[in-house]
Formats: sequence, C-alpha cells, structure tokens
Amino acid sequence: MNSTVKHFRSTILGAALAAAACGVLAQAAYPCKVVKLVSPYPPGGTTDILARLVAPGMAKELGTTVIVDNKGGASSNIGTEFVSGAPADGCTLLLGNNTGIVINRNLYKLRLDPVTSLAPIVEVASVPLVLYVNAAESAKTFDQLGAAIKAAPGKYSFASGGSGSPQHLMGEMLKLELKADMTHIPYRGQGPALQDVIAGQVPVAFETTTAIASQLGSGSRIRALATTGSVRSKNLPDVPTMKELGHDNFVVENWYGVFAPAKTPPALVERLNRDLVKVLKSPDVAKSLAEMGSRDVAGSVDQFKQFIAKELPYWESLVKRSGAKVD
Repeated sequence: MNSTVKHFRSTILGAALAAAACGVLAQAAYPCKVVKLVSPYPPGGTTDILARLVAPGMAKELGTTVIVDNKGGASSNIGTEFVSGAPADGCTLLLGNNTGIVINRNLYKLRLDPVTSLAPIVEVASVPLVLYVNAAESAKTFDQLGAAIKAAPGKYSFASGGSGSPQHLMGEMLKLELKADMTHIPYRGQGPALQDVIAGQVPVAFETTTAIASQLGSGSRIRALATTGSVRSKNLPDVPTMKELGHDNFVVENWYGVFAPAKTPPALVERLNRDLVKVLKSPDVAKSLAEMGSRDVAGSVDQFKQFIAKELPYWESLVKRSGAKVD
C-alpha cells in the first residue's frame, strides 16, 4: 500500500471519528440549562404523579435540570395555554392529557387550539378510570349505587378534577345510563376532588387507577365499584368493568403525553422522543407505570400524532352525546 493511499484512508478515518465525536457532543448538548415540565394541574393528581415520575430520567438523558411546574386551573387550560405560547426552544414542555388536548376544545372558547399550537412528542401512559364512592355509602356494588341514585333524584353529586375532564364526562355518562339526576361538582384538579370524596363531602367520583390505587385497601375510606377498561385492571382484579356490567359506553381510558410548542424544530422533537422513550422503557419507570395500571404506550412521534388524530372525533362525539357543559 503506497503512502498516498495510507494518507487517504487515514484522512477518511479521522474525519469519520471526528464526525462521530461531534454527533456525541451534539446529542449531549441540550440547548437548555433548565427544562420546565409543566403539569397543568395541582399536585396530587395523575398528571402530576407522571410528571414527577419521568422528570429524573429526563434530566439524566438530556443532561440538564428538569423542574416540574404545576400550573393548575380552568380544567388544565391555563397550563396548556402557557406551554402553547412559550418559546419553541425545548425549554418549556407540557405533560398534558386527553382533557387539555382533545376534549376542552369542544367545551371552551380557547384562545389557542392545543391540537395546532402544540407538537406531540411521546405518549406516556394510558390508564382506565375507577368508579368509587365514599366508604360510608351503603352501596357495595354498581347496581346498588344505581338503585340508590335513581331512588333519590337530585340528592347525589359527583366530583371531578374540572369541567370537561374524562372523569366529568364519565359522570355525565353515568347519568345517561341510569336516566337519573346528579349534580357535577368540579374541582381544580383530581387531587382535591379525591380528597373531598375521602372526606365525605361528595359521595361519588371517577378517578384513574394511578391516583386511587394507594387509597384503596383495608381500612380505606373509599370503595371501588367498577372500572372503565376493556378488561379488568391487574391492580384491581376483583373490581368488575363497566362493560362486564352491561355498560359498553364506559370503555374509556385517560391518556397522557409530553408536548412542546408547535414550532419546536422537528430534530429537537425527535431528540426528545428518543430520550423520553428510553426513560419510559427503563426498568424502574416501566415497573411504576405498570403498577399504576398503564399499558406500555411509548412509541414514535408519528405514532402519537396518529393516535391523537383518532381520538379527536371520539371525544367530540362523547361531549355531544353526554350533553356535558362547562360549570
């Protein structure tokens, strides 16, 4: 091999190694010293739990600081709008859910449409809801609760984390299925709603398996009567699904995902997706998600976009059929 060929190969190898090194450096150099992960609800609900679950892994993968920022109110619209209008630099992200992304647009006159003002990054979790009552209620089954509600028109109320939330819509669907009157009591987040049912201020509510699991068990002040999944929850194997009980309209899950402002560069969105998928599939986080009752839903940016596109007509129809209004 002559010296010219050797020099050529050496030059090519050196260039390749330099390019690889630059690639590693580019991957490591996230553009923000601090990333604000906005949870559009107060502390204590499922969205907040998930944000705090993924934040440490995000910080490790991105090589930066990740702070969970709770901006609750207006059924998640305040926090969702805050991120929608933030600079598209990857420094402000949203851990949103189906309420803020695909439901509220059917109920509120929003200044920004989340579907067009946010860029989907990755789906984080999807969990069924649980119909539960305060333990002081005499109803031990769904049928007993239904009979009690129908026997006392206007007496019963149900709590939710805000108007337009899946928990609210399931309460409206419950009224339709039972052909009974109930009063909706909206709160500024699922955490406060759950606490008031535990305290006996409101008798009935729907909540995700994520937020309610730790509140159930021996000596609990609440009682689970049914879930809204297509099959029984592994975490609540003794609790029947609404579908089992003859209510097919109640096959519903709450889903959650991470979003960036719409004009965030596609390469940065893809970078965030890759790093977040690593976090979500890491053993500790995957175990925690499974314990919360979530399916493994982490996938590509395109998969998340396609999923949201399918969700839009479903929730629009459900809002119309249920007659849900903003309280």
